[in-house]
Formats: sequence, C-alpha cells, structure tokens
Amino acid sequence: MTLSQPPREPTRTDRLLAALGGLVSAYVSLAVADLASFWVRPEAGPVIAVGGAVVDRTPAAVKEWAIRAFGENDKAVLQFGILVILGALAAAVGLLALRRPLLGAAAVGAFGVLGALAAVTRPDSDSAADALPSLVGAAAGALLLYVLMVRLLAGRPVRAGGAGDPVARSDRRGFLVVAASAGLVATGAAAVARSVGSPVEENAAASREALRLPRPASPAPPVPEGAVLRVPGISPFLTPNRDFYRVDTALVVPRVDADHWRLRVHGSGVSRELTVTLRELTARRNVERDITLACVSNEVGGTLVGNARWLGVPLADLLREAGVRPPSEGGPADQLVARSVDGMTIGTPVEDVMDGRDALLAFGMNGEPLPFVHGFPVRMVVPGLYGYVSACKWIESIELTTFDAYDAYWVPRGWSARAPVKTESRIDTPRALTRVTAGTVMVAGVAWAQHRGIRRVEVRVDDGPWQDARLAAEDSRDTWRQWVYPWAATPGRHTLTVRATDGSGTTQPEERTDPMPDGAQGWHSVEVTVRGA
Repeated sequence: MTLSQPPREPTRTDRLLAALGGLVSAYVSLAVADLASFWVRPEAGPVIAVGGAVVDRTPAAVKEWAIRAFGENDKAVLQFGILVILGALAAAVGLLALRRPLLGAAAVGAFGVLGALAAVTRPDSDSAADALPSLVGAAAGALLLYVLMVRLLAGRPVRAGGAGDPVARSDRRGFLVVAASAGLVATGAAAVARSVGSPVEENAAASREALRLPRPASPAPPVPEGAVLRVPGISPFLTPNRDFYRVDTALVVPRVDADHWRLRVHGSGVSRELTVTLRELTARRNVERDITLACVSNEVGGTLVGNARWLGVPLADLLREAGVRPPSEGGPADQLVARSVDGMTIGTPVEDVMDGRDALLAFGMNGEPLPFVHGFPVRMVVPGLYGYVSACKWIESIELTTFDAYDAYWVPRGWSARAPVKTESRIDTPRALTRVTAGTVMVAGVAWAQHRGIRRVEVRVDDGPWQDARLAAEDSRDTWRQWVYPWAATPGRHTLTVRATDGSGTTQPEERTDPMPDGAQGWHSVEVTVRGA
C-alpha cells in the first residue's frame, strides 16, 4: 500500500521498530550536529547548548548536591542525563511517527529549533552561526525518520499465519538496512572529523604550544627548607596540574586561540580604557607566586583546594594604568566584574585586588602555560578569596562597577557577593575507615587560610585533649601549610579530629556548616581502626 491508503494496525514489532527508528534518527541528528559544530565551535552543539541552559537554570542547592555526589564528573553525569532524556523522547517521537510520519518529522525539527535557540541565547554566543549545528542535525534526523517510517508503513496487511509474508519481511529488512546504514555513516563521519580535529581547537592548541613563558621579573621565593614534609599520604606542597581541582559551569572546556585573544578593561572610574593582547600582557612586568586556591563548594575535609606556582601580571598595575582607584582612595567602583569567554561573570571587591596582595592575571601554572581546563590563555588568581569571587578562567573583559549595580553569576543563585576564604584544615592520612597497626602512626595533612596564614594546628584523639601538631615551615601566608602529629595508636576504633588557628588568631569553630552561602567551616574528623601490633 502507499501512505495515502488506510494504515494497517501496527503490530508489536512495528512499534518496537518505530521506537528504534526514533532512536536512530536522534542519534544521526546528534552526530550530524556534532560534525557541524566542529566547523562552527564545539560549544554550539545541541547537547552542550541545552546542557548549558540547564546548568544556568538549575537551583544552587541541586548544583551543590551534584558536586558532592559526583565531584568533577558532574558535567559528564549531566550530559549523560540529557542523552537519556533525549533517548526516551526520541523513542516516543518514533511511535508518534508510526501513525503520523510528517508529524514525527516535525517533532524532530522542533527539537532542533529548541537546540538552536539554546545555542544563540547562551552568554558566550556572538554569531547566528551557532544555530547551524542544531538546525542541520535536526533536518538530517527528520528526513531519516520520515524515510524509515515510509519503509515501515509500506508493508501490505498480512494474512493469518502470514508472518513469513515476503513483502512484509522485505520492508522490515529495508527499514533495518536504512537505519543501520545511516547510523554507520554518521558514526564514521563523526569519527573522521574527530581524528582530523576541529579547526577551532587545532588553532587554540597551536597557539598554546607556541607560547613561551617569560622569565619572571619577580620570581617566587624558594620554598623554605622544611616546608615539605616527607610523610606518605600527605598532599604534595605543589599540586600537579593534572591533579588540580576543576569546578566551573563549562560543559565543554573553552579552547581559546591565544593569537586572537583580547582583554578589555572598562567601566566606572576607568579614565583610559585598555585592550591588551597576550603578547602585550606577557611583555609586561610579571611576577611568580605560590598561591593556594579553594572552591567555595569544598566540604569540610574536601579536596576542592590546591596549591600551585602561578606566573602573571599584577592586576593592580593594569587597573592603575587604566586610572582605577580603589574605594579607599575615592574610586567610584567597588566591584570588578570579570567575564569569561563562556559568558561566566565573577565579581571581586576592587579593594581586595588593589590592597597590595598578589592578585594576578596569570598565564603560567607550575612552569607551563595554563592548561585549557584551568583557563588558558589567561585567568585571574586572587589569594584570600574563594574562586567564585576571584578566579575567573578564560577571562576576556574586566568591567569596573558596584555591588549595588550588578550581581555576578552566582549571587542571584544564593551565594554571597563577598567571600573571603575561611580557615580550614584537613587530615590526609590516615584516611577515614582505614586500618592501621598499633604503635606510632603519623597523622598528617594540610591547613589553609590564604592571606592570613596558619599559626597553629591541633589534633585530638577521641575526646582527649588537643595536642599541637608540628607545622611545616611557612612558604607564605597565601599558601597552605603541611602538618604532622605522631600518634601513639592503641588497639581499637578511634576518631581523629583536627583544627587550625590562622595568623589573625582565629581558630576554626567546631560546628559544621554547609558551603552555601559563603563557604563551609567546622572540624574535620576521620575514624580509623587500630589493630594490634
């Protein structure tokens, strides 16, 4: 029969094949869109664009739960969840197309329009071309779904016992051949594209490879002898780049071509607007400093903190060149809003940036150009403030304004506008719920209170008295300090607790609080079992 003839009643097999057709069409649609995004930009792909829109609209409490539950894998989990939902919708669209092929194809097109709208309305979108991947992918998926339904609906009614009818069998076989062929072609094309590489990403990688870091005019002071404790299991004093934590909202790491990167400084109190290239920035007087960064989402005892050697230009120097004065000197702006290439905005107190601390526009990390995941080509690093109010990655503009006039990205989502780092300490070894042997056990870890420093660390066993741990030598008040306490462990189950006192004399409070709205606090404890020697 033709599509104009009365349709036969779908069998269970028809429905299963229709659902399969919807899934294959969705897969081909995404593959084609992914292929198109290689030539536009990866962030324009529909899964990334829709995922970014979901992230922006997700309540802060849900984001915190995702970070606690999945850590740095939260973005992969989100993308997987989106694919699962799309799969369910695709199967439903396939069932719809079984009865109304054109309507099913139109539904695929509608999803493409939604993806296109999500792409062009993202904060980092500056071109209508961002809509192309979703639209092209949807067109391919809609066409494939219609063709598959034509195949599936073309079989004539079968007589009783006619499961072996040659016409019906041939049409279903044709359906499977078309579906398999389309899936294989889409997979092959996407694989070839990935092996060749996106021109956007290739240019960015080449620009990073070509960057030669300048010799620092002000090198980081040598790490003092005794600042690094040789205790197995303790966090290294300098965190390797591959192990440094990453928390941001970018589902795809921005790959910025450093040759085309520009940083603009403008806004209230700027008497001379500046625009600088990376070449111009690296030619300026630069400094190298060891600075510990911490994420506000870090739970008590968490790992979202790291210490690195940063190379960059003092941010205060650039601001003063633009004519900026801090509020203490009569400047009209009390907030610096940094914008990332992915649209993220981060608000930082101008006074903190210009009070003499080593606030940097960093382009080097642990002796190499910034890794892409940590902000290449340039990011902000401000000691003493949580990252969400200071550490803008992939920065492209700095606007001077006020806290009253503008709320940066995280503030409307329930986080504080100003967030100095709280005094924290952590037990690295022994780890929670491990078994150790009776005798001397080295309890060790790190403590931090950036820009105030750590004065004292104490350890308590069960409900016993607090005992002073031995502090490693201080590198600077902007870095964490290692500590160790030799514990005479006796058999049984024991709870080890740590607390720190910062350079101002403030000791960590006992009561634990959640990270929201301005950082967690409280004592870190681990429970261990000691077996007899």
